[in-house]
Amino acid sequence: MARTRQVNAADGRRWVVRQRIEWTTPAIGDDFEHDVDGGRGAVVPVLSAVVLFWTLLIVWAPDGVHVPWWLWLFAVVGIGFFPLRWLNHRPYTIVAETAGSHEYPAELWTGMVRGRSAAREEVRIVIRSLQGRATPGHADSPIQPVR
Repeated sequence: MARTRQVNAADGRRWVVRQRIEWTTPAIGDDFEHDVDGGRGAVVPVLSAVVLFWTLLIVWAPDGVHVPWWLWLFAVVGIGFFPLRWLNHRPYTIVAETAGSHEYPAELWTGMVRGRSAAREEVRIVIRSLQGRATPGHADSPIQPVR
């Protein structure tokens, strides 16, 4: 899922700003040595234990037992929490690029931000920076020039 916006910069150039979710975490730069699978193997036994627990709880319950609504709500929240957390903490790639002209060369800036809200905020910062200063990033920005 990519979001694309066209921005007119302060110097008159037209920039394309995109944000795209990354479904796998790329190993880049300093993170390469530390990109170790930190526990995906534990997901299967933990989820199996949770499913087994809830199955046993439902199957072994006597016929006259009334399960309160808040227990079902607790189960749904418990099951949905981790997939939603995983989805909201995915890395996003942010790209700002412009075609070259006779006055200015073509530019490509890219960077990675973790989290949907952080990615949206960074896109807003890039757009404001383009409209005000005609450059998408600054020294502390995660988006840096590639070419």
